[in-house]
Amino acid sequence: MLDCTAVRIPGALFLVALAVRIVTGLGYPDPAYPDSLYYANVARELAARQLFQVDYIWSFVEVGGRIPADPVLPIPSNAHWMPLAAVIQVPFIWLFGTDPLVQGVPFWLISALAAPLTYAIGLDAGLKRGQAVAAGILVAIPGLLSQFMSQTDNFALFMPLGALALWACGRGFRGDTRAFVLGGAVVGLATLSRNDGVLLGVPFALGFLVQRFRLRRLSNGSPRIGWAAALACAGAFLAVAGPWYLRQLAVFGSLSPSAANGRILWIRNYHDLYSASGETTLASFLAQGPEALLASRAGGVAMALILFAGLPLMLYLVPFTALGAWIRRQDRMFIPWFIYAATLFAFNGLLFAVHVPFGTFLHSAVAIVPHAYLLAVLGIAAVVEWVAQRRRHWNAPRATRNFTIAAVIFALLGAAGATWRNEVSWRREADLRSPIVAELARRGPGDRVMSPDAGAYRFHAGSPGIVTPNDPLPVIEVALRGYQVRWLVLERDHMVPALAPLLDGEERPAWLSAPIVAVQRDTEGNRTSATAPSAGPAAASLYAVCFEPSDDRCS
Repeated sequence: MLDCTAVRIPGALFLVALAVRIVTGLGYPDPAYPDSLYYANVARELAARQLFQVDYIWSFVEVGGRIPADPVLPIPSNAHWMPLAAVIQVPFIWLFGTDPLVQGVPFWLISALAAPLTYAIGLDAGLKRGQAVAAGILVAIPGLLSQFMSQTDNFALFMPLGALALWACGRGFRGDTRAFVLGGAVVGLATLSRNDGVLLGVPFALGFLVQRFRLRRLSNGSPRIGWAAALACAGAFLAVAGPWYLRQLAVFGSLSPSAANGRILWIRNYHDLYSASGETTLASFLAQGPEALLASRAGGVAMALILFAGLPLMLYLVPFTALGAWIRRQDRMFIPWFIYAATLFAFNGLLFAVHVPFGTFLHSAVAIVPHAYLLAVLGIAAVVEWVAQRRRHWNAPRATRNFTIAAVIFALLGAAGATWRNEVSWRREADLRSPIVAELARRGPGDRVMSPDAGAYRFHAGSPGIVTPNDPLPVIEVALRGYQVRWLVLERDHMVPALAPLLDGEERPAWLSAPIVAVQRDTEGNRTSATAPSAGPAAASLYAVCFEPSDDRCS
């Protein structure tokens, strides 16, 4: 007979998580930053033309890290980001159109699955039902990351896929070969969500290799992963991710196109990612010297730890998570989590240190959040038990329940505060851009635009274009001419040094008009007016770009 609790509790957790996603999604329905904008734009193109292509360049890593000899738009998409976050939007676009809310729905549904999944992992790991429920609720409101789960980004995909892969690996360590093989397919899906999703395969590979080399030390009754299961796991991964890698080879000639020229790997600061002329080689990377190199790597690891402690764990859960991790340090269900977490911190901190503060680490770290919350509730119970042994008047079960509830309430408050703060920031930026978006839609529909966020102007104004290179003015002019750009958008919050004098009115090249729209804002960041010409220091301005003698917009 079916246990109603086995269905009711996971269903309730899913609905709670979905309600949180809906609330945060309705609060700010549009894609809010370059990653989410990219997936939304690719999805629209894929739904309309069945082609992986885009007609804008968010960074020149998409075209080899340099301005091409023959600049063209559109270009093949996904030279840097993986396809899954775009693909899942397509059926919804076909059925319901391109409204931003429609494009967000699949992310709400998929990310909400992480809550009942966490509950199931907790029960399988031997946690009490109440503890598993509490961890599921924490995943439903994952601290300061809550609003990102509603964005058209791979946050929503990578959390459930990562947790599921680690669960499958843990079950494999306990002898469930079917789960171990299935885990290979899940790692494949996670890799289609993020390039570094392949790191989820490290616990599978390492666990198998350790067992192969330590067979003599394993008792006869210990579960083992055989060659058949290991090869089937690898085959499942290739079956899922292999076709996409073949596409990358066919289109770009590389499995990781954006990393091929070194601009992803060998940059010395994050702003170099947006350069189209700077040197990015192993030699230039090593030229910074051992002290700077070691300092940046140490800083990358430290920043990764700070971000994980501060955002999903909100600091107060850190000691409980650490204690829970110590208690379960030899548990086969959590060993894959330990391996992947160590791999993730090392990979991001040591290899991609300069990317860590800008979201690269957090996008992947969501995979370790569900298990971390399970360890946190275990840690809370352990602390209460320790205190109860010294204070006889304490009722340990009741105190454990109360402190666990308090932890959930603090998480809810933190999530609400972070969501409000993000919404305010995102709305201010969108409001600042809105007069320029309206002017572009009116005066230059289909014209190419250079801007700090080419994806945003493509999504909102329908304008193809390119990102502003972080380079000297002559390089920027080459990009403008090569891509036949007709409009330039400058924003003070996203300014490359070479163009700051243009926004301040200190310089004006012959090929640039006076400001057509100039947007001011107050000291709190709110837009106050949009005028032409500017009545004061502009926060953002729109200019015409005129390279043809017959173009009188700059006269």
